[in-house]
Amino acid sequence: ASGAAGSRSLTFIGRQPEEQGLDTGILRLYRVSMKTAISIPDEVFSRAESYARRRKMTRSALFTVAVDEYVQGHRSEDVTRRLNEVYAKEDSSLDPVLERLQTLSLPREEW
Repeated sequence: ASGAAGSRSLTFIGRQPEEQGLDTGILRLYRVSMKTAISIPDEVFSRAESYARRRKMTRSALFTVAVDEYVQGHRSEDVTRRLNEVYAKEDSSLDPVLERLQTLSLPREEW
């Protein structure tokens, strides 16, 4: 569907986390989908449409995979940010006694 000039508004299916349910002792897995409207520039839409067609996949599948890969690829940024927050408040230096004990526990090597 067309949106504002120079962009398109898409509605696609995204997947929510798997849920588990029991039915007469048999474990069934099922997925729940959610429709989401997004606006993207026309040139991005055209490239995505062409790519999906060449790969014989739906736009929904393409956008789902693309967003998931992007988010997974940036998870380490969240970990780094949280660690930086912790170590901005906490001393991260090693206790001198523990440091000495660790050093003594290493085997001697000749260089």
